[in-house]
Amino acid sequence: MSALEDTDPAQSRSSRAWYVQPVIAGLLASVVGYASTFTLVLAGLTAVGATPQQAGSGLFAVCIALGILNISIAWKTRIPVSIAWSTPGVAFLATVGGVEGGFPAVVGGFIVAAALIVLAGIWKPFSRAVSAIPAPIANGMLAGILLTLCLAPLHALEAMPQLTLPILAAWVVGLAFLRRYAVPIAVAVAFVILAFNTHLEGASMATALPSLTFIMPAFTFDGLVRVAIPLFIVTMASQNLPGLAVMKANGYDLSPGPSFTVTGLASAVIALFGAHTVNLAAITAALCAGPEAHPDPSKRWVAPIAAGVGYLAFALLAGLAAALIAASPQVLIQAVAGLALMSSLAQALSGALAHDEDRLPAIVTFVTAASGVTLFGIGAAFWGIVAGILLSLVFRFRR
Repeated sequence: MSALEDTDPAQSRSSRAWYVQPVIAGLLASVVGYASTFTLVLAGLTAVGATPQQAGSGLFAVCIALGILNISIAWKTRIPVSIAWSTPGVAFLATVGGVEGGFPAVVGGFIVAAALIVLAGIWKPFSRAVSAIPAPIANGMLAGILLTLCLAPLHALEAMPQLTLPILAAWVVGLAFLRRYAVPIAVAVAFVILAFNTHLEGASMATALPSLTFIMPAFTFDGLVRVAIPLFIVTMASQNLPGLAVMKANGYDLSPGPSFTVTGLASAVIALFGAHTVNLAAITAALCAGPEAHPDPSKRWVAPIAAGVGYLAFALLAGLAAALIAASPQVLIQAVAGLALMSSLAQALSGALAHDEDRLPAIVTFVTAASGVTLFGIGAAFWGIVAGILLSLVFRFRR
């Protein structure tokens, strides 16, 4: 009997369909990544002065960038490198408030943050200096930023209990039975509620089609210290460095330089259309680079390509999402965003309090960042990092 005759037809079909599992994993990553925090992206951009049209443009641009980057990088490298937007970064934006110079100054801050990411990619001493920021300090700053947003569901429950309770119930049920989908389930319930309680004017529907709006950047000191530097630190400490760790844990030794350079350059381009930074994925990277994507590590690179296709499809919904959210009660939108960030807050607090010797500096960082104080025109997130590092240096000097 020939070798061809010995071949099991079922096994042959199985070998030809090996890509089904990574495709499903990649599409799942895009659904989880988008549905969990797109409301936060729109809320964060609006909080720093973007109009609904500019916020929709920013979401449209960042989705296009994620689609192109995920597809092109994975195709070229044959490594399951996943790119995502900076969820902690946009959560930070939601706490900044008005910036001197308006949204153009915020866009200028986005570009400076992107330039710093590129610098971290091409200049190793600078990258090492950023990596030297103690992880508990960085986590303390992130936790302080997230705390205000995670209180939003309680404020919404007080203001609009009849609309908020079903969303909270959906989230709790999701956590109990489908933990990974808890936030998308809550978002879906929220959108059903908003669809029945929100009236979109004809003008709003006219702007629902996705479009890119060019924004001329303005470079100001306020934009530098209140947007660019904190956004850069949050993105590096909470996204890029954990993203590298996730890849390494799954057996992929990813060089950080090219990854930082490519995502930094992409971030600078999309900033001109109102979008914040893109970076290495951390949470969704586990879906694309782990065993869930495929038992064979050499076949997982298909997952980010499928995720990229998913993000390109979601880009078409950017204008409609922006129009609906602009016409909706902001307290309810903030509540949904707060639910999406609960797990991030838990992880940040856990990282901040993990080591006894760094616990007090991390708490000082957390309290300072959560206070919302502005000194000399500089926001609380920056002062939280400064306070934590100084106290950490004092303790190390004593030891």
